[in-house]
Parts: sequence; structure tokens; C-alpha cells
Amino acid sequence: MPTVTWARADPARRAAIVEAAEAEFGAHGFSQGSLNVIARRARVAKGSLFQYFADKRDLYSYIADIASQRVRSYMEDLIRELDPSRPFFEFLTDLLDGWVAYFAEHPRDRALHAAATLEVDTDARISVRSVIHRHYLEVLRPLVRDALTREDLRPDADTDALLSLLLMIFPHLALAPYMRGLDPILGLDEPTPEQPALAVRRLVAVLAAAFSPNLNMDIRGVR
Repeated sequence: MPTVTWARADPARRAAIVEAAEAEFGAHGFSQGSLNVIARRARVAKGSLFQYFADKRDLYSYIADIASQRVRSYMEDLIRELDPSRPFFEFLTDLLDGWVAYFAEHPRDRALHAAATLEVDTDARISVRSVIHRHYLEVLRPLVRDALTREDLRPDADTDALLSLLLMIFPHLALAPYMRGLDPILGLDEPTPEQPALAVRRLVAVLAAAFSPNLNMDIRGVR
């Protein structure tokens, strides 16, 4: 995370660095992302970046945190709008629809999410994914806990397994409709406009079959 010097920096300077870093890391990830390019685009000396961040990985994690907060803010507003007290799997279907729509409309956040998900440098991937997972779980864990309390899930449901599956499904649906090669099964490699919504319903139907107390539950007619 940033040093105290970052907090004292001019807001316009901070904004320029963040914008340049988001563009560079979104396009090239951590391994290929260039601090020289970031400094040049932000019109700052490269050395000043190290006054603000311990190293390149620290800057990368900070950018991931900013992007995650942006996505999280949108999704928390959507959660309130959708009413999370509804039956869990109906609510989850609408939430995932909104999730897919968000990344369709926000290519920079999609690029940053892809860069973090597909990062080849192990240490950088661990650092940045830990940031992203924290935001995911702080939102998803209470939803799953409340669903269990409402008996929308089986009493013996393995909620950790459900959360683990959601941690795979959310990033997949954020990226697969827009990045060829990630989904050869659900038709997301070359999707029609309707295909992401169909994929959402197929995935939620599987989760409902595994975790719902009502094994005959039908998710909007999709079996």
C-alpha cells in the first residue's frame, strides 16, 4: 500500500499516476507492465514512484484495490436494489446478470481483472489476488451466511465450498464473454447477445441443485 508521502502528494498528481498505472497494467499485466511508461504518461519522474510505493508489486496491488473498490461499490448498490432477502438463487441469478453487464460496459475494469486473474508472476498474482479475494469475500460471505440462516441453503450445506465456487464463477463470467479461449463449454467463446444470460442460469441451476434444500428448484425454467 502507498507510503505516507502518497497521501501528501498533489491530488492531480495522484490521479495521473493511477490513470497511467491502470492503463499500463490493464494492457500488459504486472510482468510486462512498465514503470517507465507509467511515469511518462503521468508526467512524473520514475524515481518518484518509489517515494509513493515500496516497489512495482506494491503499486500493482494498490491499483487492484482501487479497481476492486470501484466494482464493489457498484455491486453493493446493485445488491441493495435487487433485495438480497429474496430467495438466494433467484437473487444470485440477477446479481450475476448485473455483474456480466458491468464488465461489458467497463472495459478498463475488465482489463485489470483479466490481468490479475491471468498474471504469470506467482508473487505478484498472490499479492493482487489476495486484494481482490478480500473484496469478493467481504461481499459474498454475508450473502451466503444470510441465505443459510433463511434456510435457502441445505442445513448441512458446505458454505465454504459454495464460496469457493463463486470465487471461480464470478471472474469467469466477467471475462469469458470478452476473451476467447476461456470457455469452450457454455458458448461464451463466441457468444450471442443472449448467451451470457443463458450461461448464468445454467451455472446457478447447478449450484441450486447442489445447495438448495429444494432439489427440484427450477431457476427461471432453465434446467
